[in-house]
Amino acid sequence: MPSNILPVFSLLVGTLFIFLGNGLQGLLLPVRGTHEGYSNEVLGLLGTSWAAGFVIGCFVAPQVVRRTGHIRAFSGFGAVICMNVLVTGIFVDDVAWLVLRAVTGFCTAGTSMIIESWLNERSTNESRGAIFSLYIAITLMGVVGGQVIVGMVDVTTPLLFMICGILYCFAILPTTLSKAQSPQPLKRVKLDLRALYRNSPISFVGILMIGMANGAYGTLGAVFAAQAGLGQKMIAAMVSITIFAGAVMQFPAGRLSDRMDRRHVLAGLSLVSAVAGLAVVLFHPMHVYAVIALVAVYGAAANALYPIAVAHANDFAAPEEFVKVSGGLLLLYGIGTIIGPTLGGPVMTHFGPHALFAVTAVAHLAVAGYAIIRSRQRAAPATADKDLYTTAPTAAAQLATPESVMLDPRAPSEGQPSRR
Repeated sequence: MPSNILPVFSLLVGTLFIFLGNGLQGLLLPVRGTHEGYSNEVLGLLGTSWAAGFVIGCFVAPQVVRRTGHIRAFSGFGAVICMNVLVTGIFVDDVAWLVLRAVTGFCTAGTSMIIESWLNERSTNESRGAIFSLYIAITLMGVVGGQVIVGMVDVTTPLLFMICGILYCFAILPTTLSKAQSPQPLKRVKLDLRALYRNSPISFVGILMIGMANGAYGTLGAVFAAQAGLGQKMIAAMVSITIFAGAVMQFPAGRLSDRMDRRHVLAGLSLVSAVAGLAVVLFHPMHVYAVIALVAVYGAAANALYPIAVAHANDFAAPEEFVKVSGGLLLLYGIGTIIGPTLGGPVMTHFGPHALFAVTAVAHLAVAGYAIIRSRQRAAPATADKDLYTTAPTAAAQLATPESVMLDPRAPSEGQPSRR
């Protein structure tokens, strides 16, 4: 194992268990909720409440960390998440689930911030890229692994809730037992959304729309699959392959955006996402493997959009503005993930489960259209002036916190000049 990974190995192990629990719980709730007969509106609000709690946590949780320290705060947040998932299995009630899901989102923001700030402080300019890439890989493996577990156990029993609680308990142990010194206090980033829009209108609007589409599918994709007649194992496979395809697609899409106008790549990928989604809407009923194939194409294109939009915004930003720009885009993405499932649930109720992809198609068509318009109003930067493209965990897994921006290898270390 490379020497630069050893100092953060135990923390990365804890990260894996955190995201195993996140992936398991994130898929279990809509599948179990569908079995319990919860309305599409309620199932959509499960995603809305989690995203709202997460966004609030990004602002409030750092204060808890500053007062109690990283290790105590991490243990506290992890314990609350564990208790929440166990209580969710005991009280199968839609209102209780919505409240508990918001609390889980809040605590997840806290645990993520602590992990990311800890990794950033233990990394150097030379190791940050490797650690960041490994961190992304672990988050994706964890989410997909947790979703696969759902396909192995009967969702109508409390067993999956218990397994999820055990995973969160395992996640707490590495940091609790670690002898490593706690990292420095979390950094504060003052966001300026007006300046962000002036910097890159397409990134501003695009990230908001991408968040809406990803939030709608991330929350209601399993509900669509269940109502479309897919079995429990096929639901887990469909949701997982979306993330896997998106992870694979980020690299070729990112490299392509390095060689041409990123807005054209955004438009092209958005159109592919929209066409794949509309095909699901227009040509149902279809064979289950045809549905999964189209959803895989959808996931590959849709989940590659976020990091390209971030890279485009940074193409026009000064080096010292990188953290502020990326933090603002994360906030916009979070707002989008609140809006998406809130709209998607009622649309599915009135027009059927396949209408979920009509919602995502509208968002992706808006991105494509605005990207084309902006490409005619502002010249693309020269290839040599473009910011370094890098993948981002938000694109294929879930929301990220502002602290993940500091872990990004493009972010200059304190006291170090930018590489741009």
